[in-house]
Amino acid sequence: MQNQTKKQFPAPALMIQGTTSDAGKTAIATGLCRLLQRRGVKVAPFKPQNMALNSAVTIDGGEIGRAQAVQAQACGIEAHTDMNPVLLKPNSETGSQIIIHGKVSGQMGARDYHAYKPSVMPYVLASWQRLQQQYDYLIVEGAGSPAEINLREHDIANMGFAEAVDCPVILVADIERGGVFAQLAGTLALLSRSEQARIKGLIINRFRGDVSLLESGIKWIEQHTGKPVLGVLPYLKTLYLEAEDSLNLQSNTPQTSLFNVVVPRLPHLSNHTDFDALRLHPQVNLQFIDMNKALPDCDLLILAGSKNTRDDLHALKENNWQTKIQRHLRYGGKLIGVCGGFQMLGNKIHDPEATEGEAGSSSGFNLLKFETVLHKEKQLKRRSGRLNIAPYVNISGYEIHTGISQGEALERPAISFDNNNDGAISDDNQILGTYLHGLFDDKTACSALLTWAGLERVETPDYYALREQGIDLLADTLEKYLNLQVLDFPSP
Repeated sequence: MQNQTKKQFPAPALMIQGTTSDAGKTAIATGLCRLLQRRGVKVAPFKPQNMALNSAVTIDGGEIGRAQAVQAQACGIEAHTDMNPVLLKPNSETGSQIIIHGKVSGQMGARDYHAYKPSVMPYVLASWQRLQQQYDYLIVEGAGSPAEINLREHDIANMGFAEAVDCPVILVADIERGGVFAQLAGTLALLSRSEQARIKGLIINRFRGDVSLLESGIKWIEQHTGKPVLGVLPYLKTLYLEAEDSLNLQSNTPQTSLFNVVVPRLPHLSNHTDFDALRLHPQVNLQFIDMNKALPDCDLLILAGSKNTRDDLHALKENNWQTKIQRHLRYGGKLIGVCGGFQMLGNKIHDPEATEGEAGSSSGFNLLKFETVLHKEKQLKRRSGRLNIAPYVNISGYEIHTGISQGEALERPAISFDNNNDGAISDDNQILGTYLHGLFDDKTACSALLTWAGLERVETPDYYALREQGIDLLADTLEKYLNLQVLDFPSP
């Protein structure tokens, strides 16, 4: 990517900031990426700093926030580490793994990282400059809110970045949270004069009802702030877009007419987007349940990935999940472990270098005969191979994990790649474990896994097509409801 011919002038850009977390920044940035791509513009996404446990492996073998990978899809390009140069992956209440340019840089507490941020800015600017030379337009996503005054010093995620690169900003507020005009007015009031001047317009997001009811409020906010309201975006009930974090995981109740799948809500659950294809499957009822709740009757139980596997394993045991899992298996249910969840199925997990937490070893659930040793170096790979359950279909996904597993159980692998194998299947064919994320994303592989788990006459929708529909819906909505001419946005 760095070897491409440089342009004479850097690309223009637009940054989307929000009055709060989950205001709609990711969705709007994604929709703008697709809208520009439709207009023939060579566009790329950018997020200076992301904090998320949902991540993706890029074409250059690094790790970025999953939202930027989806935005790259909206642009019609491969995701690259320059699109999210700094990724924070929380592994405790106060600490995170720091990933710079796709690779682990270290572990830091929140206070230490705040002081460290000036050292990170050069990495952010280096990625920014490379993208500016390679694309015709950049859509930038902020993080949280620019009005978090306790984080203003050394900011690299919002106005600190926008000021450094002289990037215009639009500010979005979520009306579903209530007090939308207070959100907008309050956020602007807490910004400096130069930051206020940088904001070119306001967006009200997720509105339901008669928009004429907002007219007096819109008139007031425009007069009070001097900023135009670029549009009021409707609530999109049918929108599907991969979530950036775990805020929106919902619990359902068992449904006898559907195939019931349960995922315990781990304290450090990561890459829950692994299960979006199941959540959208018309024959499946996906349930995320709290660990202290009883395990409802289900056909398939899945132990998900974790950012702190030993701590989450301990939490499961503290809530009697060893007994819950044994009961589930005794009654004929199937069990899948993904990544950290796969490691939990073995005999031991060793962390001699304190990679995820305190150094030490933990006993697993002893359901498969193997042990795992965690290492500092993370495995980051895109993989394609064969799923070793009938009818032996192709499967693809990605690995993001620390640790190497070895043992007798791995002699019956779940997936065969060209040069090695992955995971394990129990001798009784009731348990499957794998390091592969995204194993349900492919329509054929998802159908094979659900058939293995006991669902009859599987009719799996095309998950990729559903994701494309969501991106297109966002672009259509922005085209219809936003006044893009105010921003000198490229014409069709």
